[in-house]
Amino acid sequence: MKLYRLNRLFNKESGNCFDVAIDHGFFNEYSFLNGIENVEKAVDVLVDAAPDAIQLTVGQANYLQRIQGRQKPSLVLRTDVANVYGKQLPRTIFSRMIENPVEQALRLDATCVVVNLFSIPDEPEITDQCIQNILKIKPEAERYGMPLMVEPLVFRPNSEAGGYMVNGDPEKIIPLVRQGVELGADIIKADPTDDVSIYHKIVEIAGNIPVLVRGGGKASDEEILERTYQLMQQGVRGIVYGRNVIQHPNPAGMTRALMEIVHKGAKPADVIGLLKGGI
Repeated sequence: MKLYRLNRLFNKESGNCFDVAIDHGFFNEYSFLNGIENVEKAVDVLVDAAPDAIQLTVGQANYLQRIQGRQKPSLVLRTDVANVYGKQLPRTIFSRMIENPVEQALRLDATCVVVNLFSIPDEPEITDQCIQNILKIKPEAERYGMPLMVEPLVFRPNSEAGGYMVNGDPEKIIPLVRQGVELGADIIKADPTDDVSIYHKIVEIAGNIPVLVRGGGKASDEEILERTYQLMQQGVRGIVYGRNVIQHPNPAGMTRALMEIVHKGAKPADVIGLLKGGI
């Protein structure tokens, strides 16, 4: 069954995947809601643009799954919620997983579940919580044939720019990616390295586990398209972008441009014209 769901997640022509993440409301940060204030509208716009998947929470998945017809993006279900994204960490930090995550995913007809693996400076307890979450969900995912996406996420100190600003040091990303693989990931969702040209090392350390690249912080149109193109040349199997799509003035156009790069190998100069105009 796991293969059947992976077949729904990865494009049949290219073998790659573009997952648009709009699960940010789960994390209780005001700035994360920019572009998804109206989730129903955001989902409808993305469905029309036709990415391979949309990443949602249990409270928002219905906006995708209520849509009639078979030709719509697959659901990737976020299964954990954390309070680690602000500029100042709270006195007690946590990463909690929803109850019976795989059963909930099955009821929602998800093709994949995703869970975090945090590495935060001087906060080893949060890494331990994430590992416990993965250890709990992995046997359940195997039992029901549900693909497990692990998201290794290396933070810069929160005081610099909030926890959403990631550390692109490959010496920190590489061992965390490998830990995610060792814990049983079927898919790795990992941050870009500061030097994009060495991302093949992330792909190598993941072995035969497909790597999807996380979008990270906001970037210019030219930067995000060029970075995506460079990453796709190094063996990654796709991307999981959120704010660089949903906070763009033309999210549908950005989705289509990125789809051309991910699935057809288009060059940035060939697709940037798709970003002109509004929704």
